[in-house]
Amino acid sequence: MNTPSFTANTTLMVQGTTSDAGKSALVTALCRLLARRNYRVAPFKPQNMALNSAVAEDGGEIGRAQAVQAQAARVPVLTAFNPILLKPNSDLGAQVIVRGRAIGHFAASDYHALKPSLLKEVVAQHRVLAQQFDYVVVEGAGSPAEINLRANDIANMGFAEAVDCPVILIADIDRGGVFAHLVGTLALLSASEQQRLQGFVINRFRGDPALLEPGIEWLEQHTGKPVLAVVPYLDDFHLEAEDGLSRGKDTDAGPFKIVVACPPRISNHTDVDPLRLHPEVSLHFAREGSEAANADLIILPGSKNTRADLEWLKARGWEQALHRHLRYGGKVMGICGGFQMLGNLVDDSDGIESDAGSSNGFALLPITTQLAPEKQLRRVSGKCVLGDSEAALEGYEIHLGCGSAPCANGNAPFVLSDGRREGLVSDDNQVLGTYLHGVFDHPQALAALLSWAGLEAPAPFDYQAVREQQIERLADAVGASLRESCMDVPVLADIKGSASAEQFLQQ
Repeated sequence: MNTPSFTANTTLMVQGTTSDAGKSALVTALCRLLARRNYRVAPFKPQNMALNSAVAEDGGEIGRAQAVQAQAARVPVLTAFNPILLKPNSDLGAQVIVRGRAIGHFAASDYHALKPSLLKEVVAQHRVLAQQFDYVVVEGAGSPAEINLRANDIANMGFAEAVDCPVILIADIDRGGVFAHLVGTLALLSASEQQRLQGFVINRFRGDPALLEPGIEWLEQHTGKPVLAVVPYLDDFHLEAEDGLSRGKDTDAGPFKIVVACPPRISNHTDVDPLRLHPEVSLHFAREGSEAANADLIILPGSKNTRADLEWLKARGWEQALHRHLRYGGKVMGICGGFQMLGNLVDDSDGIESDAGSSNGFALLPITTQLAPEKQLRRVSGKCVLGDSEAALEGYEIHLGCGSAPCANGNAPFVLSDGRREGLVSDDNQVLGTYLHGVFDHPQALAALLSWAGLEAPAPFDYQAVREQQIERLADAVGASLRESCMDVPVLADIKGSASAEQFLQQ
């Protein structure tokens, strides 16, 4: 098979037939496989719509998935990896972040008018990375067959055509209908886009591969496109979610029960992933306050629309649930927007996140919050100080405005490396609030916070080591699943040609 000539042969784009088809995971795996071969590789997502975000090492805000992909690539996390980030705060609008900085909130129709200028920004950022790295592995968004969004597209084929790079298409066979997804998506592409598509990846396959071969033969004959890989289903696999809560998020591993409130605009729910995976914790995401009964710890997570989510929680009984929980000696923790909700007042008089106004909080911590246009973005390190114990701490802040706490000088739980005191613990030691995302990622801080919450002598648990092990496991599976047809695809050829599947599995 002759490969068409592309200008950007050191760039490969992964697109999907649907959301959650496996684009993020495949890009993560390819980044690690290339890094193993000592290539310098950059992940890239032109436009990401996600409420899980991270602070890059150069100070900008990007999608959380690109931060994980940077870890897989063994390179620093850079803002350029995700030049456009959309953070929805309603069904009709989102905060738009360009090169790591918010430029405002836009209705969907107004945002589409910006796309031609944003495409130039995206192409420019890709050009910078292409000059600095051996390879750029690009992740699309949603599906390239969303024909209502084809005009001025910057997330899928619009980007691929602008930089002239090859594309592969991934579909999830575990959902069912994988051949219809692949054939249907291909049929809805233009002629030039179809030529750009180099082949298919079938993801999350269970069972005997021989039973799939007749389908693969039909697909290749019908479309003229090869199947490049059949990636197996990985049991108990963990990779941080790009955005929404996906299947299997609740756990029932241990006796210590944690309930996480789940309002409509929940953000950075990946903060609690270390708790989900902890062997002594059972964790449940709850919509109704009644679901928090018998919890040891209740967590209010981040939110992209704090006032709206606060009112939503009140309407579902969370105020009564929190007070009942505290009366029986339970602990409550708020992170970022959840921290603001635990205070006396959230004031958005300027209408920065939603309609102008203010909302009374749950009044469990003595703070008032004034939202401000300038977003606070910083990576932090320091120590967690709870009672007589101290523990190493790392995290990052992403929030609008800040809360004023009249008694914070005596009760701030975290001391950061720049000397600031951050967060707040109530006088009765039952309620804790912090702006720090990733606060459970460090094993020492995780143990200290679980001890504060009431778990006696928590078992050691290193989330960073687990995440690294899972990236390696994913890379092994993808490397072993590549078929001979991938030798005609730039980037994949260097992976497949540099080592056998057996060698990958032995590393």
